[in-house]
Amino acid sequence: MSGDSRTTVEPTGKVDAAAEAIEQPRAGRGTSVQPAVGPDTLVAVEVRTLVERGEMDQARDRFGELVTLHQGPASPLAYQYLRDAAVADEAVQDAFVKVFSHITSYREAWPFEVWFTRILINGCLDRRKARSRRERWFVGGEISHADEARLAASATPSDPEQKLLARERRARVAAAVDRLDGRQRTVFVLSQYGDCTPREISAMTGLNESTVRVHLFRAARKLRGLLGGKP
Repeated sequence: MSGDSRTTVEPTGKVDAAAEAIEQPRAGRGTSVQPAVGPDTLVAVEVRTLVERGEMDQARDRFGELVTLHQGPASPLAYQYLRDAAVADEAVQDAFVKVFSHITSYREAWPFEVWFTRILINGCLDRRKARSRRERWFVGGEISHADEARLAASATPSDPEQKLLARERRARVAAAVDRLDGRQRTVFVLSQYGDCTPREISAMTGLNESTVRVHLFRAARKLRGLLGGKP
């Protein structure tokens, strides 16, 4: 695959380091982002308090609410990095386990979604790097029949020819996304598949919001060229 997005997201994947980076934005980046506190953030703070008190059963019960809120959006985001539905599901579950294990390091100055997504992305990048070491022959962008069926279950064309064309188009788009530069790919995936705003992406990556917008513009232009459109 092309350039690694670890130039944007911390490569260690360590939760404590990610939490510190989010809690203390880098100097010289201009005005810091201060998003409004959402309901999931309030639940995360409650879970943290319960864990600090040693009330683990209650903490796990409340944490289940966070899993319910974020598991759906997290799965397609992880899939865009890993191109394998089963591996993406494992990455999401691992991210939830890591989040719960390190919940006492969470600080509500940033939305829980930002903290969780950053941990998930680091986990996906770790998995992708490990896979590339094991499988040097792997060609990014391929989509298995099982994955295709899963992704298209909610809107499957009735015409076999339409199914084939849709499959080929998704494979072409996936391969084109993988050819984006590291930061462009991360920003594009977070925007298009993670449904994140430029401000949220700025918080997750440490990039200026204006820089995020530039990367989005350049990624879209490059994708149009790669897919045969006018750059």
